[in-house]
Amino acid sequence: MRILITGAAGFLGSHLSDRLISEGHEVIGLDNFVTGSRENIAHLMGHERFTFYKHDVSNYIFVPGKINAVLHFASPASPNPKSPSGYFNLPIQTMKAGALGTHNSLGVAKANQARFLLASTSEIYGDPLVHPQTEDYAGNVDPVGSRAVYDEAKRFAESLTMAYYRQHGVDTRIVRIFNTYGPRMDLEDGRALPNFLKQALLGQPLTVFGDGQQTRSFCYVDDLVDGIVRLLWSDEHLPVNIGNPVEMSVLQFAEAINAVTGNKAGVTFHANERSERDPQQRQPEITRARTILGWEPKVSLEEGLLRTVPYFKEKLGLA
Repeated sequence: MRILITGAAGFLGSHLSDRLISEGHEVIGLDNFVTGSRENIAHLMGHERFTFYKHDVSNYIFVPGKINAVLHFASPASPNPKSPSGYFNLPIQTMKAGALGTHNSLGVAKANQARFLLASTSEIYGDPLVHPQTEDYAGNVDPVGSRAVYDEAKRFAESLTMAYYRQHGVDTRIVRIFNTYGPRMDLEDGRALPNFLKQALLGQPLTVFGDGQQTRSFCYVDDLVDGIVRLLWSDEHLPVNIGNPVEMSVLQFAEAINAVTGNKAGVTFHANERSERDPQQRQPEITRARTILGWEPKVSLEEGLLRTVPYFKEKLGLA
């Protein structure tokens, strides 16, 4: 099949490109490099089944030839307020990627009678009042908070995707992605894993905000990609959570990273008011993925971290 991936130079988009090309498909990648990296797809340049166009999906998308599937992954996703590529500093671009980008990507799918898969996020649940989060939970999101530019862009994208399914019969799918990690992550992403792993590899104490009892669930990228590909080829149109349901506190996670890296510096606690950037709980309920897709994560946290460390070492100049 010929498959269009928007955001192909991003962390997830590049891994998806690898997986689909390895299965014999032809991938057409789009990215404007606002948050994606040329390094992520450098190994694919020149491959006979990979074509790349530098393009902003907020503008009309034209790709020559028949397209069989469209995967819309283009969007800023970093919650780091200090990162120039984070959605706090790209609020309008983030909203446009979720609104105009989704509209344009759905247009390609409609014109080609192609499958469509939207990359949504666990952030549509906001700071959840239901735990773990099931797909039928409507969420707890502040529509005017600074974080809303990402949350509401994805919520709108889901609504638009379902409208195209119901109104135009477009063959749509929606994946709600929970915390994912692995090689090609942005080291300045702002999430717990890149922050902790950088500090551990540099022999520094890991900075834990508050008491560290906030919970997270971490899914290795290969597991996530497998779930996405299974969803793409399924007949499911309603949203599906893809993530690792093994929940742990941020403090437990920090200790696991110190153990894997051999960092003896321990952790340091920084008292801070709990901000809108820090949901208290995050854990996917994956019964739908298990039942419909026959999917569940296989890579343990320790194994996933060991696969990720070499990439971080290289980026930090420690390799």
